[in-house]
Amino acid sequence: MRRRKMTMGRLPRVGLLGSLVVVFGCLGGEGADETKRPVEDWEWRHYLGDEGRSHFSPLAQIHRDNVDQLEIAWTYDTGSLKGSLSQIQCNPIIVDGVLYATTSRSHVFALDAATGEERWRFDPTAHGSAAQGHNRGVVHWDSPTGARIMAASGPDLWALDALTGEPVSSFGEGGRVDLRSGLAHGQKASVISPTPGAVYRDLLILGTKVGETEGAAPGDIRAFDLNTGEVRWTFHTIPWEGEFGAETWPAGAWRAHGGANSWAGVTLDSERGIVFMPTGSATPDFWGGDRAGENLFANSLLALDAATGERIWHFQTVHHDLWDRDLPTPPNLVRFEHEGVMVDAVAQPTKSGHLFVFDRETGEPIFGVEERPVHASHHPEEWVSPTQPFPTAPPPFTRQIFELSSIDGDDRAEGFHAAQEKRLEGMRLGENFIPPSLEGSIMYPGFDGGAEWGGAAWDATTGLLYVNANEVGAMLRLMERPKGVNPRSVYLEKCGLCHGLNLEGTGVGPSIVDVGTRRTQTDLLTVIALGSGRMPSFVDMPFPVIERLATYIADPDDEKKALAALEARPGSDSPYVNAGYLYLRDEQGVPINKPPFGTLTAIDLAAGELRWQVPLGDYPHLAEKGIVGAGTENYGGAVVTAGGLLFIAASADETFRAFDKLTGELIWETPLPASGFATPSTYSVDGRQFVVLAAGGGKLGAKSGSTYIAYALP
Repeated sequence: MRRRKMTMGRLPRVGLLGSLVVVFGCLGGEGADETKRPVEDWEWRHYLGDEGRSHFSPLAQIHRDNVDQLEIAWTYDTGSLKGSLSQIQCNPIIVDGVLYATTSRSHVFALDAATGEERWRFDPTAHGSAAQGHNRGVVHWDSPTGARIMAASGPDLWALDALTGEPVSSFGEGGRVDLRSGLAHGQKASVISPTPGAVYRDLLILGTKVGETEGAAPGDIRAFDLNTGEVRWTFHTIPWEGEFGAETWPAGAWRAHGGANSWAGVTLDSERGIVFMPTGSATPDFWGGDRAGENLFANSLLALDAATGERIWHFQTVHHDLWDRDLPTPPNLVRFEHEGVMVDAVAQPTKSGHLFVFDRETGEPIFGVEERPVHASHHPEEWVSPTQPFPTAPPPFTRQIFELSSIDGDDRAEGFHAAQEKRLEGMRLGENFIPPSLEGSIMYPGFDGGAEWGGAAWDATTGLLYVNANEVGAMLRLMERPKGVNPRSVYLEKCGLCHGLNLEGTGVGPSIVDVGTRRTQTDLLTVIALGSGRMPSFVDMPFPVIERLATYIADPDDEKKALAALEARPGSDSPYVNAGYLYLRDEQGVPINKPPFGTLTAIDLAAGELRWQVPLGDYPHLAEKGIVGAGTENYGGAVVTAGGLLFIAASADETFRAFDKLTGELIWETPLPASGFATPSTYSVDGRQFVVLAAGGGKLGAKSGSTYIAYALP
């Protein structure tokens, strides 16, 4: 199989703004020899580059003709490698020659951006915070009394002195605010903030990640006073009585339901004073029988007044989500010509492989959206929306249907196709939005997209939006909850989704079979109560329940103990639970569908068309068999530059790559010590351009890593 590229025609008109940036890029030397000419210092001051989350840099010292000369300028070992599943998903920021980033254990550090020399490091766990995996970055604020770094760990939001890393005592209590405080319920539930917020004036606007099972906290969006830590405004994503959207829920839902949270990040139009917040599904994922209705503002792009939190407009991309179709990434602020008029728009990629594009001020779709009929419910207890919204353009950037003909052929392995057909016997196949079922319903793309948290890159010089995506299916299978409340039923509700029905593990959580032989009872109690890495805290459960749950996990074969009734309830009444995150992968972790398994796509927004698409990455064991150009699943986004380059790691094959942004041609690649499941940053210091990336690994069966690597020309 050869590396394939899908090319789709001309380049778009991008208007005056694009022309000016093109001129800037050409003067900087797209293709010219810039290796010896210093460039003006350019920062990466915000998460994903700027407030509009463009992932774009006007730097061109590194360009198409010299990118193959890149060498390692410096490395920084975080030294915080903890376990085989640790990850570093951070996109570093660079301000005034200093790089700020986080480790896999949410330690915050500052480095000299030119040399990688450490200036300071802050360990929040030494100050009483819980460790948090999956931290994607920090926020810099130029306070009148000195610059600050805002960072989260566990349920705590910290304000740190940017020069020293010391907590700012005037913020909250001793430099921190508890993100659980002030919520309608769930003050003991898991509430963290894995993705940086946005600064507007003296406010930090922030979303949170909460649990995905019953009992999860609500996903309120809040603005914190950067001086004091006080909450200045709150937007209830599960509306209270009398608030807009409350009628789309059962009465009083805000008192008990959770989720509808904005975990993916924040995009700010500071000129208009509008903040754009994408939200996720309501809880529990995959079952909504007790939350009949469309469930605003779950699965919505919200445009809020940044100063007050008042709703300006919203658009719900999935009604009554049963598929975990969270909006996975902050949207991009874009400007392009449409029907002869320049439009200021906001573009939101989705897990389903669609791109919704809206007018920033009104929320009107630029290309139109159709409400199309979808599959009906399989259960009388479940409410299913009769229609779902589909953008009329651009076309999807992933495939949208899974049938038996979608399964890969026998060149993968002898008898592969027939074996996978047998695996899918009796399951519901076809187009998207098949509700979860007892038989098993196939969803394509699966739980993680399509687009994922790495986000899309926008280049005004080309008018192209670049998005990497996954192409792997998933199985939605419900099972009846065991009768009564016992350790086995609590395990299925709280743990089975990630760790499997029988502790065997899934694509998200590891196997915990025989964990009782490797961990003490105290270890198990601690992890269940406090969480670890991606696993949330379950400290909200009564201690006797946690104790009995830990006993069951240590010895699940003791049926008498597993099914013995519990007096204290964890709080679930739903008749069904999901059988776990079941991905359609083979025994070696490769999606069972035909390639590509992961892609990189350029979308022409002016034309509403896909411009080109190429596979991203290769699975090494398939490459050894001559199957190349198939792509891999991928996590982390791209960076696009005026030097004509698109930098991205993201793939499972421990490789960092640069593509020609106009054509999708691969023009440079280099091996990494671990896969780079993070979005790079690029900046210049003292006239030298750097590209920096966290090589943290830890997903898709890849080994974990602990290193930040900065590249530059000799």
